[in-house]
Amino acid sequence: MSELLSNIIGMIRPLDEEAMAQARARQNQLTKPQGSLGRLEELSIQLAGIQGKPRPQIRHKAIITMAGDHGAVAEEVSLYPQEVTAQMVYNFLRGGAGINVIAHQVGARVIVVDMGVATELEPDARLLSRKVALGTQNMSLGPAMTSEQAVKAIETGIEIVTAEVAKGLDILATGDMGIGNTTPSSAICAVMTGKPVAEVTGKGTGIGDKQLRHKMEVIDKALALNRPDPRQPLDVLAKVGGFEIGGLAGVMLAAAAYRIPVVVDGFISGAAALIATALSPRLKGFLIAGHVSAEAGHRLLLNHLGLKPLLDLDMRLGEGTGATLGIFLAETAARILSEMSTFAEAGVSERNKASD
Repeated sequence: MSELLSNIIGMIRPLDEEAMAQARARQNQLTKPQGSLGRLEELSIQLAGIQGKPRPQIRHKAIITMAGDHGAVAEEVSLYPQEVTAQMVYNFLRGGAGINVIAHQVGARVIVVDMGVATELEPDARLLSRKVALGTQNMSLGPAMTSEQAVKAIETGIEIVTAEVAKGLDILATGDMGIGNTTPSSAICAVMTGKPVAEVTGKGTGIGDKQLRHKMEVIDKALALNRPDPRQPLDVLAKVGGFEIGGLAGVMLAAAAYRIPVVVDGFISGAAALIATALSPRLKGFLIAGHVSAEAGHRLLLNHLGLKPLLDLDMRLGEGTGATLGIFLAETAARILSEMSTFAEAGVSERNKASD
């Protein structure tokens, strides 16, 4: 483990119990029946614990969308050709993708990162070029990357968040782009949860049943060949992961170190969370599951992490779209806690305590 990664993990402290207690007390005094806003109340208390403020604030919002290609695409595990990854990165930069639309509505900036697209992208001031390599290797023939590349991917995510914090950052969402990236994500999920490949592998971009069976065979072959060790998350990332997955793991760790809530997107971000929480179990308290994806293994993955999704909309686009909707709900929760009047402030009678 590198010094940077070790230092960041060491910075991750428990949630602030005093701030949470004060937030909970205020929630119970707001002009509503206790618990009537359900998950929004729970979320506001979690945000208080993360930020260390009884009244958390969310103003500066960002989505970090990381792109990378995968050698396993050579095994025909996806409906789309690999060049779509680069094409979609250009679409992000032009503002024409789903994530751009939702981020604009939510008022969040989108940071697009080339972690390992398989082609050299044209220089663009709106693109962070942090390419670890021109895509990963084919994990069904050997390790997806070297141990050094795995660490570099995580460090890159840490460095990007550190730079964004300096610009102002109260909450962030994770997003991804990479043709074939449900294949390494399924491999990571199978290893880290101990579940069979068939149980955690889905149709990704919409492959048919025959291609799905082939996809599972590719993953099984990769796991048998590489034998990733679930007790060593960096080993798992190196053997069957992706550069964008490693980058997102670094993003999550750095955000927790700086006490910034992280809204996790779908299955690929979930795979990154499995790696990151294995490196630092304390990270779990800083994670918010934006939604549950339609991808087969995502609900199981969230259950393993102990995360309850805010939304269930049958989404499976990625890019950070589900997580960005989660940012809206997080901001709503924080504003309710801070701006809604208490019974005393509003001059409204509280419930009859004689019925307790």
